[in-house]
Amino acid sequence: MNSKFQNISVEEIERRLKDAGVNPTTQRIAIFKYILCDADHPTADQIKSWADKNFPKVSLATIYNTLNVLVDAGLLRELNLPESDSVVYDKTLSEHHHFLDQQTGHLIDIEGDQIRVELKLKRQLKISEMDILLRGTQN
Repeated sequence: MNSKFQNISVEEIERRLKDAGVNPTTQRIAIFKYILCDADHPTADQIKSWADKNFPKVSLATIYNTLNVLVDAGLLRELNLPESDSVVYDKTLSEHHHFLDQQTGHLIDIEGDQIRVELKLKRQLKISEMDILLRGTQN
């Protein structure tokens, strides 16, 4: 699912930010490019670790502020996993679900059409979205 993000240019990142109404600062471009091209459901701490090696002098506050801006602009999704205190950031905005490998902690995207859910509810509920988290291990 993530192969479509592998080779996005800095110019494309800048265009996406501008189209979403986000000022394309150097830090925002670098962080967004890392998330889109190299990271897989990263946490803020993982992004900070990458920044320390590749983009010195970016504070954790800058990382969090950038992530909040990207989420608010609809460029990333924020996922709160029940097993973790950390929030992970998802670059895939299309309908999809997740599989959590309980041995490795690796989160895998599952296309929305690969899961079918049939609700048998006694009352009418207006559902705006559904997130499914499957847990197990990979063979």
